[in-house]
Amino acid sequence: MVTLEQVEKLREYANISYEEAKLALEETDGDILEAIVNLEKRNRINRPEGGGSFSSDKTKEESQEKNTKAGETTYTKSEGSSFGQMVGKLFRSLGEIVGKGNRNTFDVMKGEDRVMTIPVTIMAILLLFTFWVTIPLVIVGLFFGYRYRIIGPDLGKENVNKAMDSVADAAEKFKDEVKGDMKDGKDSDN
Repeated sequence: MVTLEQVEKLREYANISYEEAKLALEETDGDILEAIVNLEKRNRINRPEGGGSFSSDKTKEESQEKNTKAGETTYTKSEGSSFGQMVGKLFRSLGEIVGKGNRNTFDVMKGEDRVMTIPVTIMAILLLFTFWVTIPLVIVGLFFGYRYRIIGPDLGKENVNKAMDSVADAAEKFKDEVKGDMKDGKDSDN
């Protein structure tokens, strides 16, 4: 069923008669956009210049309405993003981050053998929620000869892995120094 409001909108927008607007809307079951497309195809209304498209949104000038109430002047703007669009954008961004985290892995190595592989997303979750367990385990692992690498198309950069190797080397050096002190200490007691 076509309403008078729909006919009025189409009539004003397309600059056509009420009768023609009503017929166009009846053909499309009240779909204004479809009615505009059909009117374009029949050359009843001009297509936008420059290959643009029609929009049912008001233009910027029309969307800035001036409201005057008892000497009060306020301006309302209908442009910008709605809350739903912002939430959608946030979830898309989070999805991209999680996707990168799943494509890249945190590998635990013992010598040349790969002991364990964890997606970076899982490692980040472990660090966020159980950092008091995860960080000490990683540090203790360094002293037992484990090395860590990040491998993948997004995060597997040499700089990151060089930094992790230098930390592992420092832990190995510290461990050797402690062992040396222990041997020297035992030898001097005997």
